[in-house]
Amino acid sequence: MLAWIGVALLVAAGGLAIRWMSARTDALGRPRPFPYIAVVVLVALGCASLAPFVLRVRLERRLASATSELLGTSAEVRCQSFGGAFVDVGADLGYVVFGPDGTPEQWTLIKRDQCADLSDYLRSGKQEPTRDQIVAVHVLTHEAIHMSGVQNEAQAECMAMQRDAAMAEHLGASPEAAGELAIAYWREVYPWMPAAYRSEECAPGEALDAGRSDAPWVLATG
Repeated sequence: MLAWIGVALLVAAGGLAIRWMSARTDALGRPRPFPYIAVVVLVALGCASLAPFVLRVRLERRLASATSELLGTSAEVRCQSFGGAFVDVGADLGYVVFGPDGTPEQWTLIKRDQCADLSDYLRSGKQEPTRDQIVAVHVLTHEAIHMSGVQNEAQAECMAMQRDAAMAEHLGASPEAAGELAIAYWREVYPWMPAAYRSEECAPGEALDAGRSDAPWVLATG
């Protein structure tokens, strides 16, 4: 909505300038002053209205790049808009749409707060992420796993947890910082997730252990 308002304001500014150019003198032949104040105000308001949209698009592209690197295929990440967040009553932090045949769409929507946390994480040194930033990175990984075709939440959660370090590296963290983030999620967040997101098979040597060297339980013992 703000983006359309911004476009409308910039169009209005352009309209004023064109109108002045087409009639530089009044009915008596006197020069008409250029409407500097009105044009400047409209341009400033238009740019201010467009700024959140531009920043969101930049963030989405950065998150999509990291997600695509993790999956090895092109994927799209959309951040929830202000309007979408205003009417949202869901408890999920992100989602992927699956078709009737179980095929996932190759895009995910990440909720507004989590996108804000991801933005903060990208701008940080990534050495001491907040709990919210740790969760947000994991949400992005979790939804990436859904885009790979996994529908079961417990399975997706476990697979994502073993790839959090990789996602953090794709977002710019050092291998050490990425590993610490993955360990923090495994130890401090995963045990308190709802039952539908947890599995006894998500453990070293169990059925959901992917055998990755960057799994949190491997990194924690390294």
